[in-house]
Amino acid sequence: MWGRRRRGPAIQIKTAEQIELMRAAGLLVGRTLQVLREAVKPGITTADLDAIAEDHIRSNGGVPSFKGYHGFPATICTSVNEEIVHGIPSPRKVLREGDVISIDCGAIVAGWHGDSAITVPVGEITAEQRRLLEVTETALWHGLAAGVAGARLTDMSHAIESYIRSQGPYGIVEGYGGHGIGTQMHMDPLIPNHGRPGHGPVLEPGMCFAVEPMVNLGTKATRELEDGWTVVTVDGRHSAHFEHTFAVTEDGPRVLTALDEGREWFARLGPSR
Repeated sequence: MWGRRRRGPAIQIKTAEQIELMRAAGLLVGRTLQVLREAVKPGITTADLDAIAEDHIRSNGGVPSFKGYHGFPATICTSVNEEIVHGIPSPRKVLREGDVISIDCGAIVAGWHGDSAITVPVGEITAEQRRLLEVTETALWHGLAAGVAGARLTDMSHAIESYIRSQGPYGIVEGYGGHGIGTQMHMDPLIPNHGRPGHGPVLEPGMCFAVEPMVNLGTKATRELEDGWTVVTVDGRHSAHFEHTFAVTEDGPRVLTALDEGREWFARLGPSR
């Protein structure tokens, strides 16, 4: 779930012990999304998915961080097709073959937050949709790979944008982005998914961020629905959204919401990532 730009305190630095608590929250989020990925199929409603998520989080010692956040009524955000982010689960929203659904999930364990999102195909989807999901997820990992100690904040933004631009004329959503995370879900700073490198704070071990590109098949233009939450593409074309929470460490980025901490993806990107 994204954060808006605002003034606030310096970036929170976590101890090694605190990062382990964030890892526990991140693992719970990652495993919940794994359960939800397997549950996605034609005929299921987004309210069904929300109930599965809440039960899994609470049964494993966590608290859903989205539910009640600024009045949000559910455990997860479920954004289908042209919905970009913040879709509200509903018993009337039935998934159909050929849909894509973004599932954004957050959990609190021992006072520490994890936040992650995936976009999942519902049955068979088109090659164009599959490519959108691939580009968005890979862009996320390019952004994460840039999150090394000594880098600047916008190096992550630039890595995300550069990869997406290299893949085709996709719309990179503006006004929504990643954020700091720790004892709160949304903390400073905001992390745009576009921009020049070399700007913003220097990344230090102990900083934790959620990085989350949102990419449209059409233009970048968005609008918010009357429910006050759901953000959709203006042109009605489909969108994808992927997110992970990670910690800056002396040994590189540690992805707290990935079950393997990102090892497989970082190996795939290679040393020149």
